[in-house]
Amino acid sequence: MGVLNHLSTLLLLSLLPPALSRVVENFSVVEQCQNFFLDGTTPNLPGILIGGKVEDQNRYKLICQLFNNAYRFATLYDTFNKIPVFSAYTFTGASTDCRPKDQPWMIEPQQAGDKDYKNSIPNKWVNRGHLFPCSHAHDNDTQKSTFTLTNIVPQVVSFNGGSWERMERNVRGNLLTDCINNNNKTKAYVVTGAVPSKSNTLNNRVNIPDLMWTAYCCYNKNLKQWVAQAHWGENQNEDKKKTLPSHTLAELYDMLYRHYGGGGDVQVFPEQCPIGLHPTTTPNPTTTPNTWKNYREIILSTLRNLYNSMRNSFGRFFG
Repeated sequence: MGVLNHLSTLLLLSLLPPALSRVVENFSVVEQCQNFFLDGTTPNLPGILIGGKVEDQNRYKLICQLFNNAYRFATLYDTFNKIPVFSAYTFTGASTDCRPKDQPWMIEPQQAGDKDYKNSIPNKWVNRGHLFPCSHAHDNDTQKSTFTLTNIVPQVVSFNGGSWERMERNVRGNLLTDCINNNNKTKAYVVTGAVPSKSNTLNNRVNIPDLMWTAYCCYNKNLKQWVAQAHWGENQNEDKKKTLPSHTLAELYDMLYRHYGGGGDVQVFPEQCPIGLHPTTTPNPTTTPNTWKNYREIILSTLRNLYNSMRNSFGRFFG
């Protein structure tokens, strides 16, 4: 029965109306969609997406999110877990009004449905958590486009409205001040994802992820260089005062590698995005990691990646 349900989901996905979104074999097929990634370079996630190609095309789908005849962001969707792996977008400023009035949730065949989230708070104490948050959208139509369940994961209520929301707000402020390019335009590349749990589900269908992560990279004209920053947090009940510290890309890659396992290196952004210390004009001692700890993590992450690459190479050579 489970196999039949999965096959029916894939059949419905193939009939997905183009007005809602466009499923592609590679994000490079649609130029506007490819532009949501820096230099058109998609993330590398072992066993899922390598070199822009999906490893298991029956399970994972690349979606160019189309709304009102314009592409708004890109999503890699897991049809088995019925949650996105990540959503990628460009931040070019944000509207003052976060949530569009009376915006209905857009439902597509391959995803979770409204019925899956019915009574989700009393049953599992989770609600709908955006990967591309409407508060990071630059206009009303882009805000509306984020209200699709292919951009949503079941997120623990206190986490969604607590440390994660505060982080989104703080990152939004950083992007507005630190991501102004040489054309005096605000522009940052952002990728936000979720790591699925092994067996925790909503309505016995929708995976409730173990953690959520996000990272951005942009050019800072004042520093005359690219800057990057990452955050992540466990999807669990939390204290009201909890905050999420900022991390380097090296720390993020190391964390994701531990979750996704072997088969290649983790990389979210291309080489010009610094994986080490993220320079900032206004360091915050409460959120900026200790310098020596940062260097140690960078060295350890580099050594781990080198070891894993050598292990994979020798394994292939010796069969």
